[in-house]
Amino acid sequence: MELYQSQQLKIYNSLSGKKEIFQSINEGHIGMYVCGPTVYSNVHLGNCRTFMSFDMIFRYFKHLGYKVRYVRNITDAGHLVDDAEDGEDKIAKKARLEQLEPMEVVQRYTVDFHNILQKFNFLPPSIEPTATGHIIEQIEIIKDILEKEYAYEKNGSVYFDVVKFNKTHEYGKLSGRKLEDMIANTRVLAAQDEKKSPQDFALWKKAEPEHIMRWPSPWGDGFPGWHLECTAMSTKYLGETFDIHGGGMDLKFPHHECEIAQAEASNGHSPVKYWLHANMLTMNGKKMAKSTGNNILPGEIFTGENDILSKAFSPSVVRFFMMQAHYTSILDLSNDALLASEKGHHRLMDAFAKIETLEVSDKTSDFNIKSWQQECYNAMNDDFNTPILIAKMFDAVKHINLIKEGNESITAEDKSTLQTTLNGFIFDVLGLEGKTDIGADSDKLAGVVALLIQLRKDARDNKDFATSDKIRDQLAAMGIQLKDGKEGTTFSVS
Repeated sequence: MELYQSQQLKIYNSLSGKKEIFQSINEGHIGMYVCGPTVYSNVHLGNCRTFMSFDMIFRYFKHLGYKVRYVRNITDAGHLVDDAEDGEDKIAKKARLEQLEPMEVVQRYTVDFHNILQKFNFLPPSIEPTATGHIIEQIEIIKDILEKEYAYEKNGSVYFDVVKFNKTHEYGKLSGRKLEDMIANTRVLAAQDEKKSPQDFALWKKAEPEHIMRWPSPWGDGFPGWHLECTAMSTKYLGETFDIHGGGMDLKFPHHECEIAQAEASNGHSPVKYWLHANMLTMNGKKMAKSTGNNILPGEIFTGENDILSKAFSPSVVRFFMMQAHYTSILDLSNDALLASEKGHHRLMDAFAKIETLEVSDKTSDFNIKSWQQECYNAMNDDFNTPILIAKMFDAVKHINLIKEGNESITAEDKSTLQTTLNGFIFDVLGLEGKTDIGADSDKLAGVVALLIQLRKDARDNKDFATSDKIRDQLAAMGIQLKDGKEGTTFSVS
């Protein structure tokens, strides 16, 4: 019997606005689609959090024994600047500014995306389709929607008729918006004069002469609307109705709302059973943004080459930090939060390493391992509640340390269950890695390095720079990097 048959999972469905008991459309199989990145720049840390949330969900489904087809796309065309209906393609704009072919931009940042996700220990999706690889499928859907008279062509562009669609369907049901209110609150813009209504959105845009990225279509040279690609790729690989569609909260409207409308207009029914949305990441209490300087790239965290954090942090520590908040909650990144997560990460890894050395006894412990194990599953079964799971794991850490100190006992069977369960949740579900960390002797190593840092400081104060440099260089050769800052010298282990 697979694990999922004995565990009742509830997930928060954005469409219904409540937690629902999860039942896959096909027994033992799950189809999951997640909106991937627009590859015109280095992957944003906030986006990493969204993708990490769905990596954790993917991992838990697999842990429960489901066969999962996970589709996460690459947007390499059609996404205009500021998520607008008119203007320049984000990738084309980057290509123009850097005097590159657009596909060079796509390749560069797709590679960056994969490199960062690999460092974070992501499992690859089952399929990673691209928007440009599915132009034909998008054109066919547009033809279908036109035939069903939920769209209209104007000057080489094709628009979805939201007002007409809303007469027989409910546009706005995912985001909780009413079309009447949207119309009442919309300013009429000059650029929208092609549309019957400002709420109408592009299925296909006519390419102006200067537009680099363009494809032939029945309506002339152009490019697909941003929302259409996800409808085309999700339904192609997962069917007209599939289990889960995920993405960031910011995609709920208009992107996901438009996806529902397109699919319903084309196929006549709702495309997705459960809609899941991950929340945003802030930094030092403020929205992350390049324009304000309140921004940090994942690679800058790993190397410590930034002016925001006191030291470098390993990808596994950053992942652990992100798992300490529920995926639907806003999470605030700060130096103190990462330092606290690093300590917690080391404690967890140290305790797990100790299990192997625990002496077994015939005496049953007061700590009920079977009950604790189910509590771990209960946490994950409650809409993937990783912070509660982590709290439960630290209950086990406390128990492990008590056994190690001789103040508790454990049977051979319980020891095996404890080790198997922690291994499953730490590595398989949360996706943490222990090898990049200091390990079981972290406190001793920290003490030794602190002594060497002090000796180096004394050497520098005495202008003995040869000794100072020797200490720094030999530590670096052993994988221990020193970082000098205003508040002193810190170290990280690579």
